[in-house]
Amino acid sequence: MVSKTMRIWAIIPAYNEADGLGKFLVKIKEKNLSILVVDDGSVDNTYQVAKRYADIVIKNQRNFGKGLSLREGINYLINNKYFDFIITMDADGQHSSDDLDKFINAAKQGSLFVIGNRMENPKGMPKTRIITNHFMSWLISKIARQRIPDSQCGYRLIKREVIEKLTIKTKKFEIESEMLINISKLGYSIKSIPIKTIYHKNVSSKIKPFSDTFRFVKFILRLNDG
Repeated sequence: MVSKTMRIWAIIPAYNEADGLGKFLVKIKEKNLSILVVDDGSVDNTYQVAKRYADIVIKNQRNFGKGLSLREGINYLINNKYFDFIITMDADGQHSSDDLDKFINAAKQGSLFVIGNRMENPKGMPKTRIITNHFMSWLISKIARQRIPDSQCGYRLIKREVIEKLTIKTKKFEIESEMLINISKLGYSIKSIPIKTIYHKNVSSKIKPFSDTFRFVKFILRLNDG
């Protein structure tokens, strides 16, 4: 539970997630977090559901991608709200609100950047995702010069002083990797904490493991050269 002296905002990009979004946001509210949802051009009732439960909802007129949505949410808070930390979460049910306490406790203990780690027990994760995740985590750990066992996990806590120094340019899923590399270049330590691995068989991932991994690698190598 968040103390009254610590202000944490959850930033949640959402695309066509109306079915489970309300229940998800209620659970986050129970932790005393403020919520900003970026509806990334949904064609269902995502915006209406988000308006009912979130503190702030940003509506994109079309689907721009996760990276741009996160950037919108971060920039809005920096320019308009007081906060100590943000927590980024996915709206598709793969991030459990039960794990929020772990991130909050890490913040209380002085951590500046925390990332979830599903790889200690990846039960239920498709084998292709396990393989590509191990490869990407190995590559990014080498570039960042610190061990990051689950580099593709979007469940993260970031202190304001770190966010304000970050330069983020990507518009899609590459944001996960870009953020880790740039934070490492700034000299910050990345803390990993174990979280639940949740995959729903009837929900298709928006990430294409092999084609996206190839695209990620090209981006990462170009970013590192820069």
